[in-house]
This record gives sequence, structure tokens and C-alpha cells, in this order.
Amino acid sequence: MSPVQSRDAGPPPLLSVVFWVVLAATALTYAVHAGTSGLPIARIAVFGANVALVGALWLVLPWRRIRGWRGPAAVVFLVATFTLGPAGSDEIHQLLPLISIANLAFVYGMRTAAVIVGCLCCGLFLSVVKVYGRGILDAVAQTVPLVVFATFVLGMMSAVLEARRRREEAQRLLARIRELTVARERARMGAEMHDSIGHHLTVIKMGLENAERFRHRRPDAAWDEVSQAKDLTRQALADARRWVRALRPLALDGHVGSAALQQLAASFDGTGLKVSFEVTGEEVPMEPDVELVLYRMLQEGLANAVRHSGARQVRGGLAFLGDRVVLTVTDDGGGRHRDAHGGFGLRSLAERARAVGGTLIAGDRPGGGFEMRAELPVRPGAAV
Repeated sequence: MSPVQSRDAGPPPLLSVVFWVVLAATALTYAVHAGTSGLPIARIAVFGANVALVGALWLVLPWRRIRGWRGPAAVVFLVATFTLGPAGSDEIHQLLPLISIANLAFVYGMRTAAVIVGCLCCGLFLSVVKVYGRGILDAVAQTVPLVVFATFVLGMMSAVLEARRRREEAQRLLARIRELTVARERARMGAEMHDSIGHHLTVIKMGLENAERFRHRRPDAAWDEVSQAKDLTRQALADARRWVRALRPLALDGHVGSAALQQLAASFDGTGLKVSFEVTGEEVPMEPDVELVLYRMLQEGLANAVRHSGARQVRGGLAFLGDRVVLTVTDDGGGRHRDAHGGFGLRSLAERARAVGGTLIAGDRPGGGFEMRAELPVRPGAAV
């Protein structure tokens, strides 16, 4: 079960306000009536206990399907709200049973709630006839309003539950899209890592084979090959560490939006770079494709600063400007010459930005260093 499904969201705020207002009005009206009519203390105590029970049950009512002792509390709450009438509430409490019917729909579903309400209506009809000794017409007059209002409430709850179900389904679909997007990127990055490190290992292998051939006739050349193989080995290890560092944040659970970018920036601690990242503006949820472009842009800027630019400091900034978001990555390194390295590069990033309706500009800064700037719509569909 997903976290969305398992979380008990509690009652709708407006429903909670209505409940407490009606319960307070019921108690206050009864207190005034008891004071003017001289009701027996025992009867007043029974009514007070009933009101206290209704209030206490409201505090522990579940609002989603749940196991354990809280589940039956919904049925007890329904009975307790109905018994306020026989206890002497003078009809003011009648909205409370309707609220309890709504709670039944949340906890047990529409079918079970309808069955429980049907049984309650039958019980009310029989009690009017058998217990109070009134006629059939009187019993019908007492039961029909309950049936009408209960049907209305169940219809409203059906619409609410359907909207909740669709929202949860949409959230699950969004989470699945995010997972698939991340999996696709991991696969692509894995292929690029294989090409990068595989190239180094191939050259190392060839160099060691040459050293083996030259070891007797040309020992100096053999040692040159060994020395070059050592340098390439260090480069391959450095590449492996960078790829692992770049891949790791993709698996961080619970981080999306600016939090994922901040985690990525923090993951480059220990590389010799001083990395800072700042978020400005009021953050709004972004589409997964937009988040991915921003993530890969920051990743590329940090990785290139480590590998090629000789930079000592990288500054990242994410600014939310209404329906658009701007990411800048600036370093104090050597500038454009490092972009000769292939990888997924600036051209690929620019194509990704255009695909979601945005732009990416990159180039040397007048005062030295390199800057990348992407401006993207928060939701690509709105930008078309």
C-alpha cells in the first residue's frame, strides 16, 4: 500500500467545524431546557454522558479504511449520534447523524455504509412502532426524512471518494513516471560510463602489451608505456568515482525539485570544489521532464568543472519566476576550451531544454570562468 493510501487524512476541516458547532448548540440548548424545566439529575447525566461520548469518539474517528479498534468506532459514533434524540436533544442534533453517515462512507465504503444506514432506518421505523407505540404513518414520517438525507449524504460522499481515488491514482502514476524516467537516465549514464572507462581500460591494456614486448629490447620505452598506463589508471579511477557520485543522487528517496538539486550539489563535496547552491522565489511543483533537465544541467556543470576547467568554485542558483524556472551554474575555471570533451555535453542539454519548451545558453564569462543558464517552463504543456 502506498503512503498516499495508508495515511489517515482526518476529517475535512469544514466538516469538523460544523460538527463542533452543532454539538455545542445541542448541549447548550439542552442545558437551557433542563434549567427551565427542572429535569431529573439522572436524565441530565445520561444526556451529558451521551454528548461527551460523541465528542470523544469524534477525536478518534478514522477517515480511511483501517484495521484495529478504531474501525468499529465509526459504527459506535453513528449509534451515539442517533441516541441523542431519545436522550432529549430536541431535534437540534439531527445534522450529527448525517456527519456520521459520511464517516461510514469514508471508512467502510459506499456499499457497507448504505447497508448500515438501511439497517438503522429499519431499526428507527420498528422502534417508533413497537417501542413508542405510534402508528405506521408516524413511523414513516420519522423514517423518510432520514432516508432522503442519508441518500443525499451518501451521494456527496461517493463524489468525494471518487475524487480522492483519482487524485491518489494520479499521484501513483506520477511517482511511477518519475521512477521510469530515473531508470532510463541511469541506463543511459551506465552506457556512457562503460564507453568512458572502457576506452581507458582498452588503452591501458594496449600499453601494457607494448611494455611486455619492449621489456628486453627497449626497456626505456617499456617503462614509458607502464608510466602512461599508470596515469590512465588514475584517470579511469577518477572517472569511476565521478560517475558513482553522479549516479548516487538519482536514487535518493523523497528528494524532488530543488531538494534533489541541493543533494546533487552536496554530493560533490570532497572533489576539491567549493560548491554553493541557492534557491530563490516561491517553489512550485515541476513536471518530471523539467526536473530532469535541471538535474542533468547541474550535473554536467559540476562534472565538467571537476574534470576539465580547473575550477575551484562553482555557484548554482535556482530561481522560480511564476510559471518559469531558471537554473544558472557558474564556475571560475578556464572557460570554453574544456567543452571539447564529448559526453552528453552542451548540445545534448540544449536539445533537452528545447524539447520541454525552454532555452539553454552557455559560454565564457567576461571576467573569466564559464556559465550555463537554462530557462524552462514549470509545466511544458503551458509553454506551447
